[in-house]
Amino acid sequence: MGHVVIVGGGIVGLAVARELLARGSQVTVLEKETRWAAHQTGNNSNVVHAGLYYKPGSFKAKMSVAGNQSIVEYARANGVPVEVCGKLVVATADEELPRLRVLAERAEANGVPAKMIDPAEAREYEPEVACVAALRVESTGIIDFPGICGALVRELTEKGADLRLSTMAKAIRPGRGGGVEIATGTEVLRADALVNCAGLHSDRVARLAGLTPSAQIVPFRGEYYELKPERRHLVRGLIYPVPDPTLPFLGVHLTRMLDGSVHAGPNAVLALRREGYRWRDVSPRDLAETARFSGAWRLARKYGRTGVDEVLRSLSRKRFAASLARLVPAVGPDDLVRCNAGVRAQALLPDGSLVDDFLIETAPGQVHVLNAPSPAATSALEIAKYVADRVAEAK
Repeated sequence: MGHVVIVGGGIVGLAVARELLARGSQVTVLEKETRWAAHQTGNNSNVVHAGLYYKPGSFKAKMSVAGNQSIVEYARANGVPVEVCGKLVVATADEELPRLRVLAERAEANGVPAKMIDPAEAREYEPEVACVAALRVESTGIIDFPGICGALVRELTEKGADLRLSTMAKAIRPGRGGGVEIATGTEVLRADALVNCAGLHSDRVARLAGLTPSAQIVPFRGEYYELKPERRHLVRGLIYPVPDPTLPFLGVHLTRMLDGSVHAGPNAVLALRREGYRWRDVSPRDLAETARFSGAWRLARKYGRTGVDEVLRSLSRKRFAASLARLVPAVGPDDLVRCNAGVRAQALLPDGSLVDDFLIETAPGQVHVLNAPSPAATSALEIAKYVADRVAEAK
């Protein structure tokens, strides 16, 4: 469809640009930061997810299973580091076994290669792990997602895309003769269609474009530690807990990175600004926006105790280490060094429920990706196909 302007230069925005370019569109990508992949893409765990957690038939299930293959193939074709190492999801107590079996059934339903194993088999993969049973998932991997973005940028540049850093969409309005106009502060771009991949600001960009989005972004910070170099031998690959289905996040886990370091985390605390990577990152505007949103208060009432526990774990290395020691008992507080944090753009509904699936809404000449947290990076090339289809329809 003619000229398409994409707002947001993370992995989803760049993947959408690549797909649209391949379909014959002229593409402009606007990124407000001075570099690509500056936020969610550049501050995540770099895990290629297998797709076992998600409801069968959902966007997340279908796109992550397909994306698990397509993103690995893209990495290998473009010289981006990737390792398909597999992972263990471990039950550390008998009461977790039914949930682990449900997870195994979901993996089978989603077409994810996984098998139940006993503690002795689990220790063949991870000698230091403690469990009563585990699920071995073969297709999980580790990848350099910023490297993927670098490859996408090179490909887009070679094929003639207009890529603009330090360029914010400040106003959006219908074009006088159709299409859409985007003001950047220095010029007005005229396009046939707009795609919003703005991540942490996706709801704001939607409102800027005249849409009333069904959900609002609430930012959650995920904080990480890493094991000291002399303790990295405790973890060979990826070790995850059995997730609690009543909670929205997966829980702290251990991940061996491509460089051999072992990351531990993340927890999940409310960020005090949309790009709040530290406790001292506070935005009165962002806080006021969250405080005015009824869904945030309903979420707080529902998960109040969990939220308190997450904050306490954020403030206490001892508590953080205790969570990890359930998986690998040899891990202690003195083994941990604080490292980077990420912020998850989580869409929240007015009734206080977290949007569980990818959320993409359309208007004439517009496509808005309003909820694309993990596993969006894994699924980026698949999300791009879906969005490109919607662009073709959104006339």
